[in-house]
Amino acid sequence: SLMIISVCVGSYCHLQGSYDIIDRLKDRISEEKLEDQMEVRAAFCLGKCGSHGVSMKFDDEVVSGVTQDNFNHVFDQYVLKK
Repeated sequence: SLMIISVCVGSYCHLQGSYDIIDRLKDRISEEKLEDQMEVRAAFCLGKCGSHGVSMKFDDEVVSGVTQDNFNHVFDQYVLKK
């Protein structure tokens, strides 16, 4: 079954760098050869505005405060450990 990964592109997260995070996400998915197992979607507001970073959702789990600095850690924790 596909893992659905949503990245918030609402106005707050957009200003925090959503599109950079989406690019990083796509890069990591292809590096890890997971294209067949993941679907990346844009989402509008995951209810975690104001967390100094971008909100992402891995299936049903919302993670807020994702930044360029912690992206790899978040990816490892929520994608690779599944």
